[in-house]
Amino acid sequence: MTRTSGLASVRVGVEPVVDHRPPWWSGTGSAAFGAILQGPMDALNAFTALDPVMARLVAAYGPPALGSRRTGTSRFEQLAEAISYQQLAGKAAEAILRGAGMSGAKTASLLDLAAKVDDGTVRLDRIGRLSDDDIVRHLIAVRGIGPWTAEMFLIFTLHRLDVWPVGDYGVRVGYAKAYGLPEVPTSRELAPLGERFRPYRTYAAWYCWRVAGTEQPT
Repeated sequence: MTRTSGLASVRVGVEPVVDHRPPWWSGTGSAAFGAILQGPMDALNAFTALDPVMARLVAAYGPPALGSRRTGTSRFEQLAEAISYQQLAGKAAEAILRGAGMSGAKTASLLDLAAKVDDGTVRLDRIGRLSDDDIVRHLIAVRGIGPWTAEMFLIFTLHRLDVWPVGDYGVRVGYAKAYGLPEVPTSRELAPLGERFRPYRTYAAWYCWRVAGTEQPT
């Protein structure tokens, strides 16, 4: 893959993303995945049994549709897109990046990511073997990547089911609406409130996005 920033062109070879999602995860899927649908649906049923509010949201919105809209086919490409989309809604990011190009800070982040992948500091070909916490620690070594970007990579590229992105304002707003809280909780306040959703906190985050009425990150 070649990334041209205006400052440099970097070619990085990485493994393509292997999609292990069941068909209901993104609304599409192969017939082969249909044979294992029962397993993921059992997971969703287990999630609904954890909390009556989430059970009502599952009934209202159906199974989570967390398919990524990113165009990249490799982990490097999808992480690069995550950096580019930081703190921007999906449609706004697409328009801004098409019309105005990349900011200097984000260009520097992409070049740092490419350099760290090239020298082996970040091993995207093996990162899927790490725990969620270790992946976050691994990725935030890259300039411009914080916990939120790493968590979106966990959810949308690695399809991890137990991610609780408390730094995401849409998740916090949705939680407050779903549970009738008078104020939006802070990240610190929301963190322990997600414990009861383990090991399916990604599901809870998705339903919070839906209740908030915000476009899910990509």
